[in-house]
Amino acid sequence: MPYPLGVSRAADGALNFALYSKHATSVRLLLFDEPGQAQPRADLALDPLHHKSGRVWHCRVERAALGLARYYAYVVDGPQPGGPYELHAFDPERRLLDPYARAIVFPDGFDRRLATAGRRNAGASPLGVIEPAPGEFDWGRDRRPRHEADAVIYELHVRGFTRHPSAAVSPGAQGTFAGVIEKIPYLRELGVTIVELMPVFQADPQSGDYWGYMPMSLFAPHRAYAADPGDAVTGFRRMVKALHDADIEVILDVVYSHTAEEGADGPIYSYKGIDQSTYYLMTSDAPPRYADFSGTGNSLNCSNRYVRKMILDSMRYWVRDMHVDGFRFDLASVFSRSSDGSINTEDPPIFGDITSDPDFDDVRMIAEPWDAAGAYELGRAFPGITWLQWNDRFRDDVRRFVRGDAGMVGALIQRLYGSDDVFPDDPMNSYHAYQSVNFVTCHDGFTLHDLVAYERKRNAANGQGGRDGPAENFSWNCGHEGEGAGPEVEALRERQAKNFVALLLVSNGTPMLRAGDEMLQTQLGNNNPYNQDTETSWLDWRGRDAHGGFFRFVQQMIGFRKAHPSLGRSRFWRDEVRWFGARGPAELGPEARSLALCLRGASQRDDDLYIMINASADDLVFELQDLGAAPWRRAIDTARPSPEDICGAERQVALGAPRCTVAARSVVVLIRPSPAVAA
Repeated sequence: MPYPLGVSRAADGALNFALYSKHATSVRLLLFDEPGQAQPRADLALDPLHHKSGRVWHCRVERAALGLARYYAYVVDGPQPGGPYELHAFDPERRLLDPYARAIVFPDGFDRRLATAGRRNAGASPLGVIEPAPGEFDWGRDRRPRHEADAVIYELHVRGFTRHPSAAVSPGAQGTFAGVIEKIPYLRELGVTIVELMPVFQADPQSGDYWGYMPMSLFAPHRAYAADPGDAVTGFRRMVKALHDADIEVILDVVYSHTAEEGADGPIYSYKGIDQSTYYLMTSDAPPRYADFSGTGNSLNCSNRYVRKMILDSMRYWVRDMHVDGFRFDLASVFSRSSDGSINTEDPPIFGDITSDPDFDDVRMIAEPWDAAGAYELGRAFPGITWLQWNDRFRDDVRRFVRGDAGMVGALIQRLYGSDDVFPDDPMNSYHAYQSVNFVTCHDGFTLHDLVAYERKRNAANGQGGRDGPAENFSWNCGHEGEGAGPEVEALRERQAKNFVALLLVSNGTPMLRAGDEMLQTQLGNNNPYNQDTETSWLDWRGRDAHGGFFRFVQQMIGFRKAHPSLGRSRFWRDEVRWFGARGPAELGPEARSLALCLRGASQRDDDLYIMINASADDLVFELQDLGAAPWRRAIDTARPSPEDICGAERQVALGAPRCTVAARSVVVLIRPSPAVAA
């Protein structure tokens, strides 16, 4: 059968193998008992008169004929580069991975260097696993959670989350899906409701990319993340089920923009050798070159219908079989690239494919709305009009305001409001405020600690001569560069970090936290540790106690946001918010560094909030511009020490006068019952 692609089981137990290649002239299926076998158990040449339908090569293998074979690969041959616009990489001796393999195994002799053109890889090639998981997985009554006003995303790296000895997880669980399961009580304690896992697709283990953004497969879970590497599928499913049981959504950071095969000098694992002119975008040069819009040497050809099918089949597999709740698309503007590399501003077909597929009707879609070659489609320019988007303008504007840059008040108003300049809510567009994924930090760039401790990146360990990582971080070291600062500087740094967290969690939109920021993890100024599988990137759990007061503040701020649904609304605040300065109307001049707002909560059956923000170096007295029958009570003051920095109702102090002193570089939030709550 030509479909489904990959390996599938017939009702009688026979297996069907199916592979797409437009230009192949011959295909052989190799079956292996062990990963490192130089000679396969079986070498089946597919006859195009019997084993080909259209452009799909396929064959049926009876269960008895399979014997002890557990692994497989393909050998694909075809035309050599013949014309000025043809670029093929067929090799009748090279063993190739099935792009649809659900699991991948690496022999002891695996060597990335043997995967380059002209080298032989017999006995050293990665192989697909024929049946990646033993038996059926019992999902029980697994239910897909769905969070709205209480949505708080927590971005984490599976390995880095529990790899450090201080994680104190069970032996063998460090850095694995099982380790994440053991930390679910912590996630519940913190209060996050969505985990966004950095890439979990099987990545090239020798690429030097610790983060996982060099995928070899779009279907197979990364073996190294499984406590039992031989059954990564089950390990992943157990994690998802456990997170769902804790009412936590699971979102995958997916890489559908490029692969681990890099450019012309990169390895040939799969796509290149099967039919690279189908899978990759090529330039119009003579001879053509790989078009690189990802910064990794290649870009998947998402304008090709079979590449789109592969991407949608992958998404469908992770939704149906692995029960994930959503996707965050790395470098999503590659989806907008036409076959000639230009940006399709009309209707890139993959977006229609995803939108029209009922399997994705209730699946959360989040875009990184740019690529590495200059495409930038934040907001209405991005073709996925209902998708959420990483909002880097929120990141940059809030960083600059908190740093103390003058003239940022107008930009801060827009970011707090939900970035309606980017996501317009009008009859022609009708975007929602929650489509803005607000963040101050993520895996890219400084950690929250380093954002307030370093002004210069320190990336020497990455081996790139300081060329990697952004040069401009809009950071401020609070008067001392790096570690070894005195207590006054450290206190100011913690206050600034609280300011970032407070502004993130009182802004309309969907907030995202970077794992480790709640305990002030440092990477010692490295703002791009993509290849650092070391303690630089591993989360040091001792910070939970060392910065216990800060952890409490983050935890309580998450709880505060959940308790006040008027903050995270589907629509913008409109007439229910009023903007002020310290003593009257909001000041938007070039030297302004302060802002106040009053948010009415009656329509949400919520309290009223009065938020005062002072990014200047001096204390300011704010004259309250919205008075009522009930007095305002102080709920949050980032200038105060823990636990006075954020207080529950029993500890909140009522203001005795219609004014409030807001310390330099701090945020104060007042609260009072709205008429709806009081009633």
